[in-house]
Amino acid sequence: MKIIDKMISARSSGQPFYSFEYFPPKTEAGLTNLYARLERMAQYEPLFVDITWGAGGSTADQTLGIAKTIQGYFGVDVMMHLTCTNMPKAQLEQALDEAYQGGIRNILALRGDPPHGQGDWEAEEGGFSYGHELTAHIRKRFGDEVGIAVGGYPEGHSEAPSRSQDILYLKQKVDAGADFIITQLFYDIDEFARFVKECRAQGIDCPIIPGMLPITNVDRFLRFTGFCNTKVPERLRRDLEPIRHDDQKVQAYGIAHMVEMCRDLMDLGVDGFHFYTLNLETSVLAILHQLGLAEERRVRRTLPWRPSTLPDRSQEMVRPIFWSNRPKSYTARTAGWDDFPNGRWGDAQSPAFGDLNEYYLIRQGLGVMAKKEDLVSSLGEPASEEEVFSIFKGYCEGRVKRLPWCEQELQPETEQIAPKLSMLNQHGFLTINSQPQVSGVSASDPLVGWGDPRGVVYQKAYIEFFVRESLLKELIEELKKEPSITYQAVNRKGRVLTNASPQMVNAVTWGVFPDQEIIQPTIVDAQVFMIWKDEAFDLWERDWVLRYPESSPARSVLGRMCQEYYLVNLVENDFLKGDIFKAFERCLIKKRPRKAGASSVELRG
Repeated sequence: MKIIDKMISARSSGQPFYSFEYFPPKTEAGLTNLYARLERMAQYEPLFVDITWGAGGSTADQTLGIAKTIQGYFGVDVMMHLTCTNMPKAQLEQALDEAYQGGIRNILALRGDPPHGQGDWEAEEGGFSYGHELTAHIRKRFGDEVGIAVGGYPEGHSEAPSRSQDILYLKQKVDAGADFIITQLFYDIDEFARFVKECRAQGIDCPIIPGMLPITNVDRFLRFTGFCNTKVPERLRRDLEPIRHDDQKVQAYGIAHMVEMCRDLMDLGVDGFHFYTLNLETSVLAILHQLGLAEERRVRRTLPWRPSTLPDRSQEMVRPIFWSNRPKSYTARTAGWDDFPNGRWGDAQSPAFGDLNEYYLIRQGLGVMAKKEDLVSSLGEPASEEEVFSIFKGYCEGRVKRLPWCEQELQPETEQIAPKLSMLNQHGFLTINSQPQVSGVSASDPLVGWGDPRGVVYQKAYIEFFVRESLLKELIEELKKEPSITYQAVNRKGRVLTNASPQMVNAVTWGVFPDQEIIQPTIVDAQVFMIWKDEAFDLWERDWVLRYPESSPARSVLGRMCQEYYLVNLVENDFLKGDIFKAFERCLIKKRPRKAGASSVELRG
């Protein structure tokens, strides 16, 4: 989606917005860390993120690759930087083509800086000399299909003959087709206010978004402000000098100072901020929390899952619940679909899921394939099934940060039932996906809300887990007493135990909103569960078992469990009075008879 359209929508509803800037890391490990960090920051629903283009086009391939990956798999709109520097027209055309084909519909058009070691900027023969020429070319080529932003300089560009002339240059870029302006970093509010006033006087009426760089390190701060010829207020220098060698105090000061700046800007009517993150997250997120913006943005989910931002998936409204903790896997495996169901799931056999081996190549490109030593150190080397139980229990309690099936920490809504899940794992029901029961909760609820805040949302309780066959059969006997619960169980060889129809499509999340039909965005599909089963067991083996040496106890225990355990999903269809945990409680009570004076086994938190 074009950023200017999202900006207009946010402004019409009175919602402040913000965006994050990142740069291409120099190493593979840095890229892996960037994707992990971006995944966490994307939970705060930025309006967009942008990826810089290195001086002289030095990071062109990296920028394109990262921008396309984020646009395709992270559910966030990307604005890609593009500069004229050292870029022949043919190379610019190729970059624009690749970006467009990758679903990117927003470009930050810049002249750019000369490559490192080259003193003066020189135009490439056959290329463009100025930002307004690049802007005009993009607009002419793509029309209104692509959004364009340009850079603005509150204190004037260092190469401009005067501040007033620099604003005239900026107007050229806007007149050439720019939708909005992002400013260079600044620390003097008066300079920004003056800049905006002078822009408006020259007829520049598009949005002007302030670029904000939190202070995290004094030397880095002075280097950036020196490089950009940015004015540093005397009070700021005075405050930083006594603490300049204490990074912790500098960071705390930088957060407080940036919060104060943002509030002053909001008093001037600013309703959006662009944060130069330097690929870091702590300060930026702390600033958003202190401003009260982070919580507000996290609540406003359009769907229970983050929709893809690829243009050809804009109508996607339904997803199977099985990939809740692995959205990038689902996006990758359905990348070849011609269209997406817009309402009920329909015929699950019609679209073809991609091959799992293809997804592993994509995972490597995303930088999420954990190194052997990383995963082993985080999950340990279990020598018994009970030690494996403890790992899963630790995930529910926050001591283990990820599992092969869960690329993120436990979701906030799942934390409501975490104590019960912890108890299940302790007794051999190894949970990997779940959601609590919800009946008529406001769509604005911070934990389970989504969609139009005037609506109400519902959820059926859902639990998905691995379990050994003997314990599964005991549980099934108890489930026979709970007619409102449907279950599916399948082992790696494909043996199925179920009380559900083979064609079952069961809506497990839905919302009722003004002026529209009921939306059912999350389902349990019996046929698709068999496809997910292949991925789930493959993850167990490829991402866990094979990480250990052949002769190790961990490989023996985990390998045996992978071959013998069943993957199970349960849905409590009575979303008003049902209790998905009752059958588990009875099963565990039978397994562990009470001693005199002992309390019964209950999953009550």
